[in-house]
Amino acid sequence: MTTYAYPEKAKDPTTIRYALAQKTNVMKAVMLRDMRTRFFNHGLGFLVVSLWPLGHMFVLLLIYTMMGRKSPFGDSLNVFFLTGLIPTLTFMYVSRFMSYSIILNKPMLAFPAVTMIDIVFARAFLEIIAACLTAFFAFSLLALMGENPYPFDIVEAAYAFLATLLLAVGIGSLCGVISMFFEFFVTLYALFLIIIYISSGTLFVAASMPSQLAEALAYNPVFQCVEWMRSAYFESYSRHYVDKGYLLSWGAGSLCLGLLLERLLRRRMLEG
Repeated sequence: MTTYAYPEKAKDPTTIRYALAQKTNVMKAVMLRDMRTRFFNHGLGFLVVSLWPLGHMFVLLLIYTMMGRKSPFGDSLNVFFLTGLIPTLTFMYVSRFMSYSIILNKPMLAFPAVTMIDIVFARAFLEIIAACLTAFFAFSLLALMGENPYPFDIVEAAYAFLATLLLAVGIGSLCGVISMFFEFFVTLYALFLIIIYISSGTLFVAASMPSQLAEALAYNPVFQCVEWMRSAYFESYSRHYVDKGYLLSWGAGSLCLGLLLERLLRRRMLEG
């Protein structure tokens, strides 16, 4: 095992600096194990995993292009679908893989220095990096294809993406704690994501639907992610159903609830 040299002050276990250094080393160890077990036992596997959602996006775009579908909004079918697929698939992939992060890394809890929070946030960090790489590759490919992948309001688009990551990490943390007690919950959650995907607004314009149906779909926080992203991309896109406070409340609330449950049920999870 690699050893690290710390300054004399950092060696004192009562100092905050020592605690931070120890926590950093633990997080590195968990991330390296995650990368070796999930990413084909090779660092380049991390890039390959980032391409899975990208492949998902472009298969859908290819199907709709071959069908001769026109863009429901804007001039480009590719850009329209990408503004829906980026937030939706980011949420789905990040939250799903976080939901069984503790189960997969449970053997690491045998080490006293490793806690469940370390495992959850190490996986969250890797999934966020993968999501950012996926978005970067998608925008780069669209630019190479001659499309204009740049948003009307780049700041709002960045906020929408960050809010999506917050929601994904929050729901993923909560699902990770629940799955420690009920392993079948991981399968149920994966199936539930199909409903989330269909109702997220990825493939349609909410403003063109009956108001009662659109208002019902607006309770889906991923729908809010898509609407926020599209309102940042298209200047004339309706912002009627965008509720940023609702989305942020879901993200922050689920994250806090997940952390609270982990703290309260930590001993029972370890014993189980």
